[in-house]
Amino acid sequence: MSMQFKRITGANRGLNLQIARDIARKILSGSLRQGDILPSETELCEQFGVSRTALREALKSLSSKGLLESRPKIGTRVKQRSFWNILDVQLLEWMEGMEATEDMYYQFLEFRRALEPHATALAAVNATKEQRIELSKIFRELCYTAEHFDPESWVNIDTQFHRMIFIASGNCFYMPFGNVLTTVFKWFISYSSKEGGMCLEDHRIIYEAIMSGDENASYQASLALMNASKHRLAPDKD
Repeated sequence: MSMQFKRITGANRGLNLQIARDIARKILSGSLRQGDILPSETELCEQFGVSRTALREALKSLSSKGLLESRPKIGTRVKQRSFWNILDVQLLEWMEGMEATEDMYYQFLEFRRALEPHATALAAVNATKEQRIELSKIFRELCYTAEHFDPESWVNIDTQFHRMIFIASGNCFYMPFGNVLTTVFKWFISYSSKEGGMCLEDHRIIYEAIMSGDENASYQASLALMNASKHRLAPDKD
């Protein structure tokens, strides 16, 4: 295999994390494909300029995240995507700033369609007074940002809006998504609004439905946003 890795320079602390991050990003970006076999330990140690101990710790970490598997007489192989723990917090952090495929964005949209409308409906019913105040503050910032449009500011405040919805759901299984998926939300929002699309009116309808405590209207408003033309990142699969 001809895959090359850059030599790691700098402090010796956290070498295993640097190695793991480099390999993981190549896997997640498709530079290392499913089924590919990594170079031998000796080659990898030479390429990274690290000890076997640091390398083995890195490979062990990636194996625990479902990205790699080691087999006798075969070596270390990239596992099929179905085994990847894509919601691992560390993997999501390592994905930041990495260009993703349109297919990944579309799959995330499908995932959101299954979860976020329900979370929005729950937020309409369960949001505390403090959470409603915070959501109002975020929505005002959203309106200001739309009026004085700046792509980076829009991505940040829109991400906060959707994060708050999951947190306000009051469901302990939904709430973590508001935090864990922040990186992917930023990717998705950057992608779907890269031509200036903001869907402010759709956000307004969601906000007003939540604030009025209308569970059904909140669900439908969130679903409508997911189905908006600006979010159709790939042809319908029907």
